[in-house]
Amino acid sequence: MLRAGLDGTEADAEKVAVDAVTDLESVTDPAAPATLLAGEDVEAEIRGAAVTGAVSAVSAVPAVRTALVERQRALIEKAVAAHGGIVVEGRDIGSVVVPDAPLKVYLTASEEIRAARREAQDRKAGRAADHRTVLADVRRRDRLDSTRKTSPLHAAPDALVLDTDHLSVDDVLTELMRLVEDRGMVT
Repeated sequence: MLRAGLDGTEADAEKVAVDAVTDLESVTDPAAPATLLAGEDVEAEIRGAAVTGAVSAVSAVPAVRTALVERQRALIEKAVAAHGGIVVEGRDIGSVVVPDAPLKVYLTASEEIRAARREAQDRKAGRAADHRTVLADVRRRDRLDSTRKTSPLHAAPDALVLDTDHLSVDDVLTELMRLVEDRGMVT
């Protein structure tokens, strides 16, 4: 939407979502950039203020949700076929995209902690970070995502909820690996 210079109407959002090119080949190549748009690495761009400010409104459009869910499912299918499994993160992955996933973990943390983590990510990436602004963005996005009509943000009923407030990244990974091992999902 931003690159196309569109104002964010539902019709514009639907057109962009339907027309956007998603590179599914990158999912089978561990050396490929994680986030591609029309073949271009946009990982840094999607973390910027412009995208953060627009993402919830655009992603709330039902046609956008439908197009994204279809693409996410195709990507997951391709990764499972190529590698036997995949780890996927997102706000509606376990509740909408893959409701039959063998393990769903809903990671949570307080708004303050998530804002501090986003600030640290921004600073590390060389982006300006103001705590009050980042915290307001976190709160705004949570409110918009949890109240949208299509695919609202919530933990799937069978998801394991993991509060990460007092956990480091390594601690979270250790706990996730323990859950995977407990389910016999690692060979």
